[in-house]
Amino acid sequence: MRASIKSVLIALMLIGAAGVHSMNLPQRTMGSNARSDADLINLLGRFADAWNRHDLDALMSMMTDDCVFEASAGPQVDGQRSEGKQAVRAAFAAVFEAFPDAHWADPRHFIAGNRAVSEWTFTGTQRDGRRVEVTGCDLFTFRDGKIAIKNSYRKNRPPI
Repeated sequence: MRASIKSVLIALMLIGAAGVHSMNLPQRTMGSNARSDADLINLLGRFADAWNRHDLDALMSMMTDDCVFEASAGPQVDGQRSEGKQAVRAAFAAVFEAFPDAHWADPRHFIAGNRAVSEWTFTGTQRDGRRVEVTGCDLFTFRDGKIAIKNSYRKNRPPI
């Protein structure tokens, strides 16, 4: 029963989210080159693999030129917001700097039109030796077969 409720909530979030919170992206976010769900699942699988390899070039090749990354923490209501490839690349690099052994396990992806959710379990060791292990998710918006927005959320668990 719990899995069914979770699936319904994710579906409602994905379907409703496009109209509720557009992230100030131009209308072209929907794109005329809509990809199949299988193509987007494949993209997210490759994206997850690139994160676990800490491969910035591969990650950025899957993002639009005007991409947005909203980190799960930061000074703004949306966390730390980075806009454009250069800023997003720097933000991704900062994650690898903060957690040299960062790893996202068991990614699961859900697609609804030009939106998606990926769930995962993050593990990493901070520079001071404290370990982090938390579950989280990313909300994605796609345009023309690439990731336009990556909005991250994770549990707020203290280091172990």
